[in-house]
Amino acid sequence: MPTPTNRTPLRIARGTYTNLNGSVSDIQEGEICYATDQDKLYVKEGGALVSTQANVPTSIAVTNAAQTFTAAQRGTITTLTDGATVTPDFAVTNNYKIELGGNRTLANPTNLTAGQSGVIVISQDSTGSRTLAFGSYWKFAGGTAPTLTTTASASDVIVYSWTPHLASRHKYY
Repeated sequence: MPTPTNRTPLRIARGTYTNLNGSVSDIQEGEICYATDQDKLYVKEGGALVSTQANVPTSIAVTNAAQTFTAAQRGTITTLTDGATVTPDFAVTNNYKIELGGNRTLANPTNLTAGQSGVIVISQDSTGSRTLAFGSYWKFAGGTAPTLTTTASASDVIVYSWTPHLASRHKYY
C-alpha cells in the first residue's frame, strides 16, 4: 500500500487528567492525550476525552482485582508421575493426585508462589502398605509428618498452603 501524501504530524498532549479535561477545548479532535496521574491514554472524540483502554465487564475474571464468584470455580487436577521421588511443579496447577506404586518421597515442590494453596490426593495402589516421606519444605501441625492409610486403594488428602510452608493430612472418604 502506498504511503499517503497528506499526513498530519502526531501530537500527544500530556498532563494530569484534570488538567487535560479542563483544557479539552485546546485539544484537537482525534488528538492523543496521556494522563500522567492515571498512566492512561485518551483520545479527544466529540469534544470529550475517551479512554483508549477497554472496560472489562465484571463478568470476566481478572488477576488485578478482588472479585466475588457466583458459580463454582474449578482447577485442573494434575496427575503426578509415580517414582522413587515425586516432585510437584506448583507452576502447573494447584491440585494434584498420585497413586503410589511403592514407598516414595514427596520432594520439595518447584516454582513455589507465596499464598498458593491446594490439595494432593495420595492413593495406595491395589497392593497397599505404601509409605510416603516428605521433603524438608513440608511442615505439618505438631511437627510430625502424617502416616498414610495403608489399606489397598485407600486415599489420603494433603492440604497445603504455601504461606508459610504448611500442610495437613485429611482422610479421604
